[in-house]
Amino acid sequence: MTALPAFDRFYGIDWSGSKARRLPGLQVAECAPGTAAPRLLDGPQPGGLWRRLDVLALLERERDAGARVLAGFDFAFAYAHADHGGYFPGTGPDLADVRALWAFVEDLAGETEDLYAGSVYAPGSPVADHYLSPLGRGSLYTYRQRRAEQACAAVTTPHPVFKCIGAANVGTGSLAGMRLLHRVAGWAAVWPFAPPEPLTVAEIFPRRYFMAVGQDPRAWRDPAVIDATLAGYGSAAYAGAALDAALDTEDKADAVVAAAALRRLSDDPTVWSAPAREPASRHEGWIFGVT
Repeated sequence: MTALPAFDRFYGIDWSGSKARRLPGLQVAECAPGTAAPRLLDGPQPGGLWRRLDVLALLERERDAGARVLAGFDFAFAYAHADHGGYFPGTGPDLADVRALWAFVEDLAGETEDLYAGSVYAPGSPVADHYLSPLGRGSLYTYRQRRAEQACAAVTTPHPVFKCIGAANVGTGSLAGMRLLHRVAGWAAVWPFAPPEPLTVAEIFPRRYFMAVGQDPRAWRDPAVIDATLAGYGSAAYAGAALDAALDTEDKADAVVAAAALRRLSDDPTVWSAPAREPASRHEGWIFGVT
């Protein structure tokens, strides 16, 4: 493996796939090398909120400044492929690799605002039958897992990526995220589909980061749990008595923990080498920190 970049900044990004114009669930935390606790960043929208294109603009500014950045996004970068030899078995196109998948999602989404991609599972879509969505359960929907998700099972397992409805809806976020990846893949390393470069984006799983250091992600409201989780990744405590006011949503807590985890895990060569072969390297991707 090539030498790892020395990153100047680490972003933990708790993503959102919502169709809404206001996205309070989209949160961004930042930390620098060392042990200082991550800090939440205000977005440019009213109330300090972010839109998905604002996050893209943040990465573009970092690119233009020549910054060395590792940005972690809390969405699945791809669908399962190895289980059936394709992303959409039984229907849809034969997509050669993950970049073809991202381009396919972008094409189906068209000009939908702010990277939203609900049209991928809408009536008339050639792959709608693969999704569980507000429109119903597609005839080809089934519980599928990527190899990375299977590898997580000893700690905690992500929800199905084709699920686009309900409280555990991760599918809409992944679809919107694939549109983001389609845009950045030409100038940033999307790991593990490309080796790490000075500007690298990676898939993260904040719940696992809590549990990997013996903490309960459901207890995110407890300042002691947040600080213990941060300590597990070599970080100073978040904000002491001010914690409740600062981290008042699970999305904020997840972003902060993810940033600290990225900083610590990025120094471990085994983290980077874990998905060195197929299906991770070309079709399915990998979750940063799973070894």
